[in-house]
Amino acid sequence: MPTGTYLHLDPLTGEPAARERFSCAPGPAGWRYVGTAIGLDGHEIARTDLAVDARWRPARLELRSGGWTVRGGAAGPEVLWVRTGLGEQQEFTARTPGFTGSSPAFLVATAGLLALADGESRPVELTRIGGDALAASTVRQRWTLAERTEHVTDGDPLIAVRYRVSDLDTGETADVHLAGDVVLAAPGIELDALESPPNYRPGAG
Repeated sequence: MPTGTYLHLDPLTGEPAARERFSCAPGPAGWRYVGTAIGLDGHEIARTDLAVDARWRPARLELRSGGWTVRGGAAGPEVLWVRTGLGEQQEFTARTPGFTGSSPAFLVATAGLLALADGESRPVELTRIGGDALAASTVRQRWTLAERTEHVTDGDPLIAVRYRVSDLDTGETADVHLAGDVVLAAPGIELDALESPPNYRPGAG
């Protein structure tokens, strides 16, 4: 079961702004990720608990940040979620296959959802939930499996997969590097420590 720490980098300075302690593991019907983001002052910023099914669709999502909580999951062709906090409760639906957000968990889940072959490219719309208020928006992306490389290690070989991810609304393009269910590097994300090897499952790299 991979356990480790991701760094969240400040978009302006590139310096660490938070650390996300995480663990993830495959289950009998899918995959689960649990992570806690801690600020430089030592206080908790956010919690992510994401479980996906065998098709990498969100079976259960719980996010906590800034006094807000979002709980949701997939139902047919839609995702549904409830946002609560500060005495409010709102229910939402969106016709997208999954969620995305600041946690690296969502990059692994999207790669698994798309299950691209080498060189294949596919567009996807996702419901993004982020910010202190856990507000929702729709993002349109195109993912391309650009490269797959094998690295020799003291144990089993490390298979790294590079995706090119383009924002179809802004035109911005960046690389996302995965090894199984672990993000090696992505925009604003660095793998700081990994205490056990990644899991390799179909679709996740």
